[in-house]
Amino acid sequence: PILKEKMSDAHLSQLTFESLNIAESLKRGIAELGYTRCTPIQAQTLPVALAGRDVAGQAQTGTGKTAAFLVALFNRLLTDPGTPDRPLNAPRAIVVAPTRELAVQIEDEIHGIAYHTNVTSAAVYGGVEMGMQERALKAGVDIIVATPGRLMDHMRQQNADLSAIQRLVLDEADRRMDMGFWPDVTRIIPGIPGNR
Repeated sequence: PILKEKMSDAHLSQLTFESLNIAESLKRGIAELGYTRCTPIQAQTLPVALAGRDVAGQAQTGTGKTAAFLVALFNRLLTDPGTPDRPLNAPRAIVVAPTRELAVQIEDEIHGIAYHTNVTSAAVYGGVEMGMQERALKAGVDIIVATPGRLMDHMRQQNADLSAIQRLVLDEADRRMDMGFWPDVTRIIPGIPGNR
């Protein structure tokens, strides 16, 4: 379903992170960031995403969209160990962002939310040397935060094994289309398992 912030009801503003059925280590990180009540976009999307369903949400900048998808993503990684035949060091989720600045911002928020968990991540984006990113990917992370072009570079060089991906987040999907990145995304998706 496509959910828009305008659809909020009075009860949505009463939903708290503490009341959500999420891992305790995740609740602890969220509380330490000072988040208590869900914003409308979080209240609308989190119950759907936590139930394992696909969600598309639209809201203004600064309304908590990033935290909404990260909380659902982290909870999935913390509560579902994945397949037993998962290749060693293979990531389980990808967040694709249209710009380096947004990828860095998402990675920063991941560090705050994940502080009390064992979930690891790496940001890969252009404009910097690939070696450090390659080492991080080969060492193994749970989440890759990437710009499309740099992710494809790592895929071409076989630095990123996407065979165990369970979740794909397309952040700022409308902006991605406006900026002409959609063809890149359509080249990334075939490298991800169809049952993701």
